[in-house]
Amino acid sequence: MKKSTSLFLAAVVAVGMMSSTVSADDKKGQKAYLKTCKSCHGNGTKGAAMHTQDEWDELFANGGASIIKKHAGTKAEPFFNGDGFKSQAQDLRDFLFMYGSDSGNVPSCG
Repeated sequence: MKKSTSLFLAAVVAVGMMSSTVSADDKKGQKAYLKTCKSCHGNGTKGAAMHTQDEWDELFANGGASIIKKHAGTKAEPFFNGDGFKSQAQDLRDFLFMYGSDSGNVPSCG
């Protein structure tokens, strides 16, 4: 009985740690969005709702090839072709996915 209780508690701790990791990426993505995307796409609520969660997954697949292509010829092109996007892509994807139009979530950002 003692062993099963220990295993259960270890599982609870592991799940708790994973939850905070996901949340941390989402918060980093929110900050990145506000810094790099808000000027063209509006606040986080509006920007994330531009696509469903599946659409965000497709846009960020293959190193973000589709979203990079969508921004070709815009003032955001240098960001998407630079190290900034490469280093922030996963966090941006996590934020946008978390608050996609079909997620049922509402971000608390301006």
